[in-house]
Amino acid sequence: MNVAFSLTPGWIAKAALCLTMIFACIAAPGMTVSAAGQTRPSTIVAFGDSLTAGYGVKTNESFPAQLQMALEARGHKVNVVNAGVSGDTTSDGLARLDWALDPKPDAVIVELGANDALRGIDPKVPRANLDKMLAALKANGIPVLLTGMKAPNNWGADYAKTFDAIYPDLAAKYEVPLYPFFLDGVALDRSFTQPDGLHPTGAGVAEIVRRILPDAEALVASVEQKSALGK
Repeated sequence: MNVAFSLTPGWIAKAALCLTMIFACIAAPGMTVSAAGQTRPSTIVAFGDSLTAGYGVKTNESFPAQLQMALEARGHKVNVVNAGVSGDTTSDGLARLDWALDPKPDAVIVELGANDALRGIDPKVPRANLDKMLAALKANGIPVLLTGMKAPNNWGADYAKTFDAIYPDLAAKYEVPLYPFFLDGVALDRSFTQPDGLHPTGAGVAEIVRRILPDAEALVASVEQKSALGK
């Protein structure tokens, strides 16, 4: 957990993401509700940093891609949009939240904070940024799955305690489900990580998806239920 991300967000990556979201919502097969009652797939935005973007792995091995396949295998009609930008801190995420939510998705998985912790940023900063993100998502009526992150040991026990508390505190404040640690079962396991010791391999991403799937499926199920009720 002591290797910093080297990539920074760029205009090209953001423009590509915008196009991806637009096509996911208006051009994907089956997106329109037909007279026969065909329902559109749920659009789930995976909003995060390189752990979401798929740094160092093939496109079809990224977290959004593998999560979509896992959810479809469970019978759900979904488009999981990759809104991960390598190098993003929570400040970067907050700055691009509005355009990442346009068009409005059905739900969002928030995965941010690793870069803040790696850089030793005062925990007050990621707490405030994530607070504002969750407030905005709640105001827009968008269901959320918040994924937690843990601070590396090199900043000391006090830093880790303060940083790690951000996620359960905010999940309770906004009454959103929390997956406690995004890298659970993968962090520091050399069989699941790339040579940098932090980013997961394709197999590591698969392990993340396997572990988070029940929580992600509960999120999708809540969206499907809401759609069925016409809300």
